[in-house]
Amino acid sequence: MAVFYNQATLSYNGNVTGSNITAGEIVATLSADKNAVSDTYTGTGDITYVISMVNSGDTDFTDLTVTDDLGRYTLPNSTTEVVPLTYVANTANYYINGVKQPDPEVSAEEPLTFEGIRVPANGNAIIIYTARPNQFAPVGGTSSITNTATVTGGGLVNPVTAEETIAHSTDANLTISKSLDPLVVSENGTVTYTFTIQNYGSTAADASDNVIFRDTFDPVLNISSVTFNGAPWVSGTDYTYSITNGEFTSLDGRITVPAATFSQDETTGVWAVQPGTSTLVITGNISSSAD
Repeated sequence: MAVFYNQATLSYNGNVTGSNITAGEIVATLSADKNAVSDTYTGTGDITYVISMVNSGDTDFTDLTVTDDLGRYTLPNSTTEVVPLTYVANTANYYINGVKQPDPEVSAEEPLTFEGIRVPANGNAIIIYTARPNQFAPVGGTSSITNTATVTGGGLVNPVTAEETIAHSTDANLTISKSLDPLVVSENGTVTYTFTIQNYGSTAADASDNVIFRDTFDPVLNISSVTFNGAPWVSGTDYTYSITNGEFTSLDGRITVPAATFSQDETTGVWAVQPGTSTLVITGNISSSAD
């Protein structure tokens, strides 16, 4: 709601007289809301945002501009501003009263700007788009991203804003890679498989998470040694293995991975992630029964 005032004056024979002051109210009829499909983010996953605009008035709003600041924030103890989200090109979709429209015009990507938006009388419009966390996205601890959408133009007296805050995920975020040494081996030769498990999350993966490792070795191995983070594993206690089909499976709670550590460069604002790491090493001879 906006209040406006007006007063008239009358001039005659060098005199000026004023009318009474009238006061009026402009009732806002356009509202906006913004939501993320997920309430958390990771350093690698995309975020889908939905901006909903509702027109409760009897006149269309046309030629509106919708701007998203993509979470712009000022670095601590600095005047430097950074933007933690990057718009994923060609992901924007635009609906009026639930009906798909041609893709909205993106006139800028930072801040993200949509032009020519219409919200019909007693109707609604929705813009859906995807953003991706970048090197400036806060990670770890209680980190979060708050970004604000602003609707302007089209006869609006005041800008209409909507914001959404999502937190950095506190879950473990695991990846695994596999290497073989040597790459060329003679029949019945010895090989070593090394599995590096990394955690990019701010919470350790512990025994209660029941992380299970599986691999089926082809050719089958006659396993001679298994270690996890340098400590020996025992068949039946830490893992099971079938010499018949080469299937190796860790038992519940045996795989654990420490949490990642996070730091932000005070000058550039870039975040660095040092993943927590665990290593599983399996050594054996290629089975003579393998083709």
